[in-house]
Amino acid sequence: MVHPSFKELFQDSWTPELKLKLEKFLALMFKASNTPKLLTLYKENGQSHKETLQQLHQQLVEAERRAMTYLKRYNKTQVDYHTLIGVTAELVDSLEATVSGKMITPEYLQSVCVRLFSNQMRQSLAHSVDFTRPGTASTMLRASLAPMKLKDVPLLPSLDYEKLKKDLVLGSDRLKAFLLQALRWRLTTSHPGEQRDTVLQAYISNDLLDCHSQSQRTVLQLLHGRSDVVRQYMARLINAIASLAEGRLYLAQSTEVLRMLEERLKEEDKDIIARENVLGALQKFSLRRPLQTAMIRDGLIFWLIHLLKEPDCLSDYTLEYSVALLMNLCLRSAGKRVCATMAGLVLKVLSDLLGHENHEIQPYVNGALYSILSIPSVREEARAMGMEDILRCFMKEGNAEMTRQIEFIIKQLNSEELPGGGLDSDDDDDEDEEEDHDTMEADLDKDELIQPQLGELSGEKLLTTEYLGIMTNTGKPRRRGLASVQRGGDEPLRRPVTPGGHRNGCPV
Repeated sequence: MVHPSFKELFQDSWTPELKLKLEKFLALMFKASNTPKLLTLYKENGQSHKETLQQLHQQLVEAERRAMTYLKRYNKTQVDYHTLIGVTAELVDSLEATVSGKMITPEYLQSVCVRLFSNQMRQSLAHSVDFTRPGTASTMLRASLAPMKLKDVPLLPSLDYEKLKKDLVLGSDRLKAFLLQALRWRLTTSHPGEQRDTVLQAYISNDLLDCHSQSQRTVLQLLHGRSDVVRQYMARLINAIASLAEGRLYLAQSTEVLRMLEERLKEEDKDIIARENVLGALQKFSLRRPLQTAMIRDGLIFWLIHLLKEPDCLSDYTLEYSVALLMNLCLRSAGKRVCATMAGLVLKVLSDLLGHENHEIQPYVNGALYSILSIPSVREEARAMGMEDILRCFMKEGNAEMTRQIEFIIKQLNSEELPGGGLDSDDDDDEDEEEDHDTMEADLDKDELIQPQLGELSGEKLLTTEYLGIMTNTGKPRRRGLASVQRGGDEPLRRPVTPGGHRNGCPV
């Protein structure tokens, strides 16, 4: 403090003088760049900038981690590609040699196969497989492409659901958002099978969403909360639970869930992702007949038709799931009757969608058209507007499967069949079985709105640090779905489906 080089730093006047010099310097710099207001903003928002920098730092660390993972995958893929090209060239040479009468030795075949297999298999493979037996090499190669079975996947720790639900109802909006996110991640990132089943059964047995609660304040009411983030994250969690057959059964037991989702769907016009998830959940609900009946009765078909009048304004997810939901509702006799009351509008919307650039929606458009054309008044309206000519135009542009499906629709259009003929999704709500569709789409976790600050807990770490419980995981045998109802590959869809399940090849 007394050294001549440093004693100035310990004087009370040093800090304000330095600050004044810095402000003058910055003022000159900002003046030179014609942005003097930035100095004032810097003073006012210093704390806000600090928080933003912390969030950006966290995102940067996460992005760098993902980048390294992708780089390793890319390098491995590149090595495998070069290996494959080299082996292919050698095999072509060997085939040419066989034309000249030269034989391929088992040792050569063994060396080729060992090069194609993963490193873990090479040591044992070279000594344990007899390549002199015909078909052995090709069988081993095909087997190497099969996905490896997960061994000994551990169950996730049990949670204190009473404490969780209390904080979801009474905690701050930020805590609610992080808890909803963590609970969703626990479901979406768990391994399919026993681990995921156990997570879901714990949610159900502890009535995580308060579907059976008579309390004035419930977790389910977060869907109508004040916070945009909380509302969106609640919709995401419901959509994730509805992605699993047992989850749909749990949610379907409360009429309040459906009512709140329908209200949120019609009210949510700002948050696109929130509406996507509400729509996704409702679409998955439409796999169950009593819920189909309720949605038709609540006028959801009218809402969907008016939404689909301007498909170019919709995201791909919204478009795909709204068309699939419309088709599922149109498979019911009550849904067909609703469409018959506005046949002209429905036919125009569906015919416009046939030409949409998103080809994922075509099976659902075809299925809806085929279904409603079983009503004589709808067929008359379709003939009056020249529907057959419209359909034949799309036959020229579509692929072979699309063309064959349209042929079925034209046949239905020109038939004189009375309502009730043929295979139909009948209206007996007592038979409430569905295909065992479990599809957890990646969109559930896209575009997260919140990031933890430094020192803030999130995800599984938040759950296991603050909400660890004792034996809340409960096992339950999975309910077996109906045997799949087959359809010809060329026919339009005639059973309720969900887009994820249909794309992934689930039985429809």
